[in-house]
Amino acid sequence: MADALNRRIRLFDALRGFALVNMIAYHGVYDWVSVFGRPAGWFVQTDYARGWQQAICWTFLLVAGAVFPYGRRPLRRAALVFGCGMLLTAVTLLVMPSEQILFGVLHLIGASILITALLRRILEKLPSLPAAAGCFALFLLLRGVPRGTVDFGAFCATLPRGLYRSPALFFLGFPGPGFYSADYFPILPWLFLFWTGMFFWRFLRPRAEEWLRGKRICPLLEWLGRHSLIVYLLHQPVLLAVVFLLTRLADWGAA
Repeated sequence: MADALNRRIRLFDALRGFALVNMIAYHGVYDWVSVFGRPAGWFVQTDYARGWQQAICWTFLLVAGAVFPYGRRPLRRAALVFGCGMLLTAVTLLVMPSEQILFGVLHLIGASILITALLRRILEKLPSLPAAAGCFALFLLLRGVPRGTVDFGAFCATLPRGLYRSPALFFLGFPGPGFYSADYFPILPWLFLFWTGMFFWRFLRPRAEEWLRGKRICPLLEWLGRHSLIVYLLHQPVLLAVVFLLTRLADWGAA
């Protein structure tokens, strides 16, 4: 075990752990405001919350893409992560339908691992740095797909409305009428951010891997990063209980 840890690139664990800490803090505020209806005007009325949320998700996806080549059983990993996403779907639909998660970040990472594993031989032939730049440009270009547009700078085009009439294409990025998911990260555009991380690390790997391998960053963040999936699954039930107690304490203090 010690030798395996010494061979790990702990920076990836620490980045994943840092994203987890931010996610827990973000969801704590989200639960306070959106689930329990308590005031936090800065969270609702500004772009800070969206920027915070996007930074967390970007970190998860870029790191997930970067570490993809290290996985020995990508199909098994894809099934595990996607299965955990489906577990969240089932729990939210049964317990809290107003906060249902139909295609969240775990679904996306699982699907991205699967697609990348299936296309691995093709993707390995692409030059690393141009592919990273191209994937990032496609990610930016396609960010509006769930809203029915593609846009980049001054360029903007509306996609055919027929793509958004089916209730079955939401996972691709074409949500149908009445679709809602509290956490929504469809394949388009987010797969391209996953690939950006993969290709960019492939470019850096010959230059940085041995220098980074085994270097300690922050033990707590590294531990969280190594156990990210279980922490991701458990954090929200724990947060809901904690925030509920805080609301009761706030009511008691105001009485």
